[in-house]
Parts: sequence; structure tokens; C-alpha cells
Amino acid sequence: MSLLYALLLSLSIYFEFYYVALLPLLLLSAWFILKFPAYVLIAISFFTPFSLNIAEFYDLPVGLMIPSEPMLISLSLLFLFLLLGGFRLFQIRMDHSLLVICALQILWMSFTALTSEMPLVSLKYCLARIWFVLPCLFFGVYVFRNLKHFYWFSISFIFSCSLVVIYTVTRHSGYGFDKDSAHWVMEPLFRDHTVYGAVLALVLPVNIGLLFIRDLQPLTRFLLRLSAIIIVLGTILSYTRAAWISLVVGFLIFLVMYFKLNVRVITMLTITAVLVLGFSWENLLMTLEKNKQESSDKLEEHIGSISNVSSDASNLERINRWNCAWQMFLERPITGWGPGTYQFVYAPFQMAKDRTIISTNQGDGGNAHSEYLGPLCEQGLAGFIWVIMLVVFTFVTAFRLNGTIVDFDTRVIVISCFIGLTTYFAHGLLNNFLDSDKASVPFWGYMAMLVSADLYSAKNGSIERRA
Repeated sequence: MSLLYALLLSLSIYFEFYYVALLPLLLLSAWFILKFPAYVLIAISFFTPFSLNIAEFYDLPVGLMIPSEPMLISLSLLFLFLLLGGFRLFQIRMDHSLLVICALQILWMSFTALTSEMPLVSLKYCLARIWFVLPCLFFGVYVFRNLKHFYWFSISFIFSCSLVVIYTVTRHSGYGFDKDSAHWVMEPLFRDHTVYGAVLALVLPVNIGLLFIRDLQPLTRFLLRLSAIIIVLGTILSYTRAAWISLVVGFLIFLVMYFKLNVRVITMLTITAVLVLGFSWENLLMTLEKNKQESSDKLEEHIGSISNVSSDASNLERINRWNCAWQMFLERPITGWGPGTYQFVYAPFQMAKDRTIISTNQGDGGNAHSEYLGPLCEQGLAGFIWVIMLVVFTFVTAFRLNGTIVDFDTRVIVISCFIGLTTYFAHGLLNNFLDSDKASVPFWGYMAMLVSADLYSAKNGSIERRA
């Protein structure tokens, strides 16, 4: 075998095809993935906050986040290999409503890619969703049967995020912590402050929850306390208003779960709030239009600008994008325009009255700024329904587990993961980032933990914690 490789290497050098020299590394990587898939998932978690888009450094037709996405693709291929090989994991893991919904969502997304306005764009979008969901959710459910694996998956991501925050805050300090520089000082690790703030809000509840785990090592507990402080600081200095709102929503949901409030009471209060909002909508809109507070370097003024829908360009541009998404849906309500195509086709749907100083004639300013309206216009009504079902069944699963799990540590993790997901569900009203590895890895990982707890703690109210 060594002689054969030596001959092959010699020929590759002669023909100046040097990539053959990487063959041993590729074989070693394949062996490690097959032998220790759980550790590969943990490694993905650690490297994701540091991953860089290779398209920013080389002139390539498609972007690829290095090293996270190649690792995700490799683990996805392993998962498919196990399924085709008759590995019985598939039969166990599909026996849950959230997994069925995600599988059907991907199938519908793939179908709408065939009818897409831009099939190649939609194909890339679908493939990216698949290599996020397969390893982090479907494979994660199996890996997180061992609660220790989830600890290290979460801790790895949290510690990496803390280092990113330290880098960002240090860089930000050179500009006096002003709002304008807060939009880009996290580059090139994060593309802008919105996804940066969303990810910090997503992981903060899990960071805090891990502090209550009883058998953590003292050093790990100390580092988690330090990382919680760092992430809170990073969230504040991100000037991401949507992230702040999402944390408030998450805290309210935590109070509901912690005190185990009656579901009927919560439902009645929600219906009452919706009715009051509906009957007072015009008065509320008039009040919001009187708010002229612009976004500002001063935190109290920046918070006040959250409800400014009369002059704040960022808020008004969101409304412009949402109106475009709605008009796009009305034109193609069944299959939509195709996954990932919004940013390329929304320009003609902008109305003069909705345009802002940051609107573009080319319509190249990004996506629909909504995790709900994006699928509605790109995948039609069914795409929107799948998203709503995912949210609803996540709530149903989490509240059921909150009432049935006996083990304290497992319950803490379930609540923490759910609160983290809730922050993203709330954030999804204003932005959408599940096409990014930075948000997708923790999002689908936390959902995998919920499903794993539901599947593997059903019999005895706890989940195993092997070293």
C-alpha cells in the first residue's frame, strides 16, 4: 500500500497535481469521523464562530464557510451512509413530530427549488439547509442521548463566542464604542451586528442554564460565569435592538415555565392581548408614528428608537421588505419564487411610499428580514405553514417535557434550550439567519436536545450522563 501511494504521489508531482498529497489527511479525517462522530459534532460547534467565508478571500462562484461547512458536509455524508447501510438509528430518530416536520419542510423546499425563478440559487440554499439539519438535528438527537455530549457541544460554542466577543469589543473600543462601528467590528467572523446579536441572544440562556448543572467542574463553572458576563456585554454593545427584544421575550417565557403557569390561563391571556391589540390597532399606530427617536450611540435613546416607524430608516426598510414579501406571495402563492431567491427578485415589488434612504434600485440589500415571511414568498403558503408548525410543536414539546422530566439537570437543559430557541423565534419576526452556520449550528443543536430528551427520557424522566 505504501509503495502504491508513493508511486501515485510521484505521478501527481510529475503532472503537477499536488492535491494527491492530501490523500492521507483525507483518509485520516474519514476514519476519525467514522470512529468519533460525536467529537466531530463538538468540534464543529467550537469552530463555527471562527469560520470564514472563503469567497471573501478568493474569487469563487459560491461562498463556503471554512472550516465549519466542510465538516458539516462530511458529517451529513456519514449520516446518509449510516442510513443506506441499514443503521437502525433512522427508525428511532424519525419517531418524533419535530423531526417529521423538519423532514417534510426540507422535502417541500426541495420541490419548490425545482419550480424556482433561479434553480441554481435555490439548489445551493437547499443543500446548505440539508447539511445544517442532518448533522446538527438528526444526528444530534442520537449524540445527545448522552447529556455530557450536549454539555461539551454547548460549552464549545459558548467559549468560542466569548472569544469572538473579546475580539469584537477590543476592536470596538478603538472607535469609542459608537453605534456606527458596532455594525462591522465583528467582521470577518460575523457578517454584521444583527446576526452577531442574534447568536449571542440564542446562546446566553444556555450559558446561564449550564451554571445550574450540579456536577460541573469548578474551573468549567468559573469559565461559564465569565463567558456569561462577556456575552451579556457583547449583546449590549452589539446595538442589536431585535436581540434585546428577543431576550425580554425569552425571559417572560422562562417565568411561565419556571412557575408552571396554567396553559389555559396563558392561552386566554394571549387571546385577550390579541383582541385588545386588534381593537386598538389604529390608536397604537398613531402613537408609534409620533415616536421620532432615531437610533443613537446612547443606549436609552437606541432602545427608544425600537418603536419608531415614522423616521428610523432601519425600521422603515424592514416594513419595505415585508411589504415586498407579501406582494411576492400574492403573485406566486403556491410554490413561491424559490428558496434563497428573495434578495435577487424583490426589487420590482418595492413601492415608492415604502422606499427609504437605504433602499436599493437593484434590490441587492439582503433578505426579507423575517424567518416567517421569507419562506412565505419563497416557498408559498406551505413553506410558511411548515415554519409555524415547527414553532408550535417546539413549544408543545418543551412544555410537555417541563411537566414530565424528573431529573433536575435534564430539566434545566431543556428549559435553557427552549428559551434560547424562543429568543430566535422572536428574533425571526425581524430577521432571518438560518442560512448562516453561525445561527444554524446552535439553533438545530438545541432543538436536537429537546427531541433527544423527549425520546430518551420518556421512560424514567431522566437522560443518561456517561463520561
